[in-house]
Amino acid sequence: MAKHLDEQVATFRNRPLDQGPYTFVWVDALTQSVREGGRSINVHALIAVGVNADGHREILGIDVATSEDGAVWLAFLRSLTARGLSGVQLVVSDAHAGLVTAIGATCPARP
Repeated sequence: MAKHLDEQVATFRNRPLDQGPYTFVWVDALTQSVREGGRSINVHALIAVGVNADGHREILGIDVATSEDGAVWLAFLRSLTARGLSGVQLVVSDAHAGLVTAIGATCPARP
């Protein structure tokens, strides 16, 4: 059963983002404590939600990372643009410095 679920999750996480443009995007992370190798560690669940061309909210991406630094955010946002994220005019997020830099690199401001 877990193998079947893993396939469905992989399909969802790698699907093309073809309902754009995604004018408004929200990004955030939720820190959770998990057990790994007999000890407790913190992981960060990254999520991006966008408003698609039909005006509906859509989960664009979800990922789990061991840190919430700029490199992790940059890789996450680049994966979204590679799958078709486009037309972003406004990104709503906290002011995490690495996240702000990653947003600027992947969703440049429009003139």
